[in-house]
Amino acid sequence: MSAPRGLLYSDDHIWLMLEGDLATLGITDYGQRQLGEVVYVDLPEVGEFVVRGEPFGSVGTVEGISEVELISPVTGEVMEVNESLTEDPFQVNRDPYGDGWMIKVQMHDLDELDELLPAEEYESLTTS
Repeated sequence: MSAPRGLLYSDDHIWLMLEGDLATLGITDYGQRQLGEVVYVDLPEVGEFVVRGEPFGSVGTVEGISEVELISPVTGEVMEVNESLTEDPFQVNRDPYGDGWMIKVQMHDLDELDELLPAEEYESLTTS
């Protein structure tokens, strides 16, 4: 399972792409494979705040898991939500690092990035 270079990863299987202080978040390829087919996504509204270590949304799958919480790796204000996931939640499975992105967060503390893993460390976490 690939973990694209240039992104950061949480041990909760959330990836983060940083542009300035705007962080795009989504489920990693490994995470979506563990979940199985995603059939719905529940995400926050634009303007809401997410807090590092707290749920920012949830996903449901056909594998009998009723709901899995998505844990935010950063704190900040939600600036954009991938509304297309409402109509086609399978994008999370099909393209987790592209069309399957979930939210964009204006980060409040860039030091939180120090707690995240580079691709190489994340890959070793998911292959051991």
